[in-house]
Amino acid sequence: MTMESSSKLQFSHIGLYVSDLARMAAFYKQALRFTQTDAGDLGTVQLVFLSRDPAEHHQLVLATGRPAEPGFNVVNQISFRVPDIATLREFHDRLLAHGAQDMHPVTHGNAVSVYCRDPEGNRLELFMDTPWYCEQPLREPIDLGQPDEAILAQAEAIAKRHARFMSRAQWQAEVARRMQEDQQRG
Repeated sequence: MTMESSSKLQFSHIGLYVSDLARMAAFYKQALRFTQTDAGDLGTVQLVFLSRDPAEHHQLVLATGRPAEPGFNVVNQISFRVPDIATLREFHDRLLAHGAQDMHPVTHGNAVSVYCRDPEGNRLELFMDTPWYCEQPLREPIDLGQPDEAILAQAEAIAKRHARFMSRAQWQAEVARRMQEDQQRG
């Protein structure tokens, strides 16, 4: 595989097995404002396709067939980026209004996040990037009731306490260099 072809790989979408298709589709459409792009049956499986990007037919597909006792779920979380704290607060409130559970606002230093569970227990993360990088993992509670400036100041102070603090731009340049080296090794 050449560097050129390997750099064209992009993540597109995720599919979840669900127990209550109508309830789950309503949650994602109402709480996170996904648009249903298609729905139908594939044999005995019913599918709902959802997207927030007109260039992507679907970013999330919900499929019937989740067993009553699925055991361990190998999907750790589904994460969504937002542009700013105001939008993060808006979705925090929407998620609560539409039945999200186990809500945790946190900072990772490099991001401010809200974690919660959808109606069937899948973990969601909504986050906004900060202008900083610090070594991960890092997760500390944060109060979304504070003014934006206070939240960002707290996130920066927490990030500065941890190893390898730098600007996001510096970190991205370093990672881009490492990725290029990885692709050249082939």
